[in-house]
Amino acid sequence: MNTLKSVFHAGELAVQQRMGQADIAARVGRMIRADIPFAAAEFLTEQPMIVIAAADADGRMWASQLSGPPGFVHTSGDRAIEVDTVPVAGDPLADPLHSTRNVGMIALQPGLRRRMRVNGVIAPTAHGLHIDTEQVYSNCPKYISRREVREWVTGATPMVRRGAALDSAQQQLVSRTDAFFVASADANGHADASHRGGNPGFLQVLSPTRLRWPDYRGNSMFMTLGNIAADPRCGLLIPDWQTGVTLQLTGTAEITWDETTFTTGAQCSIDFTLTEIVEISGATPLRWSEPELSPVNP
Repeated sequence: MNTLKSVFHAGELAVQQRMGQADIAARVGRMIRADIPFAAAEFLTEQPMIVIAAADADGRMWASQLSGPPGFVHTSGDRAIEVDTVPVAGDPLADPLHSTRNVGMIALQPGLRRRMRVNGVIAPTAHGLHIDTEQVYSNCPKYISRREVREWVTGATPMVRRGAALDSAQQQLVSRTDAFFVASADANGHADASHRGGNPGFLQVLSPTRLRWPDYRGNSMFMTLGNIAADPRCGLLIPDWQTGVTLQLTGTAEITWDETTFTTGAQCSIDFTLTEIVEISGATPLRWSEPELSPVNP
């Protein structure tokens, strides 16, 4: 198991101190381990979806959704995970994941408001991807909208569209989302994937190239904010849960401590400036039900 000294890097520690939550983070951080507990291994085999975070060849961060029948993600040892699929053609991580690199992974089970996170090193295999785990831990159920898979739609060919600014339809998708995923990394390139949830409108469109979201009280470890403090490059994955469309954005993020930018319940705000958008229609065969918003959303 990792020691606390190795769990948090300087960026995370700085944010924990600024928030006055360093003692809480030290206690919560004891749950982080390098091996995969039995309950976590079982949880992974039940999931039809995970999100992977990694950098491309230019160092830009992206988050990608991978889907498959339950069991497509499974363990192959105390510190090894197998993923029996790869990103769809045109996904910005399709080519980068042909080579070994640092990754973050999050498995989310919306129906039960459960999630677990993995950080480690990924390598391609004959049938998909292999992850050697370095950090494994679960998160609380806060801010997760409850939804269930209502349909699998197979046979669709993914259609890819790229741009440098959000068009009106994309802005509408961003504005109505109740969940998205963040890809970030520390100064040494160790990647992380995290979930952000809230009521529709919590992810604000400031302009076609700028977004803002609130940071709500969570586990006090501030892994995402700590990474942004150390390296502003990050990526967002915004799924349209009912159509299978995904928006993948890459750019830079900045923590805003100006309280005039805070919305209700926020500890701070994060301003994101995008440099590229990848929209994929038919990115996933999963079609989800209407959400039941989290009762703890501010």
